[in-house]
Amino acid sequence: MSKCRLTITLGLDWRGALRQAGKAATASTYEGETLNFETPAAFFGRLTERRWGILQAMQHDGGTVGVRELARRLGRDVKRVHEDAAELVTLGLLERTEAGALRCPFCDIHVDMHMATAA
Repeated sequence: MSKCRLTITLGLDWRGALRQAGKAATASTYEGETLNFETPAAFFGRLTERRWGILQAMQHDGGTVGVRELARRLGRDVKRVHEDAAELVTLGLLERTEAGALRCPFCDIHVDMHMATAA
């Protein structure tokens, strides 16, 4: 299951996140992928509720699906689903097959957020 895991993190230290991802990539056991956003605003701006809905639908189905069929399943406009799916592909959360269908390569997506008072 770890081969299809994605951990989404929030942190200003993108260099540190990149170093940590590099260490994980060279480790003897594969722990999955990491996607880092610098701020909560960046995270929520890119991963909207509708885009989460697409990810959830794609994970539930577990296969590949075309944009039109995905829009039909979600009860949404094809153009808007296409726009949202394109953003998810850009982020690496969805992939396109050679035929142009969409698939979610992750069976487990974990969001790691932490908020604490200033020291």
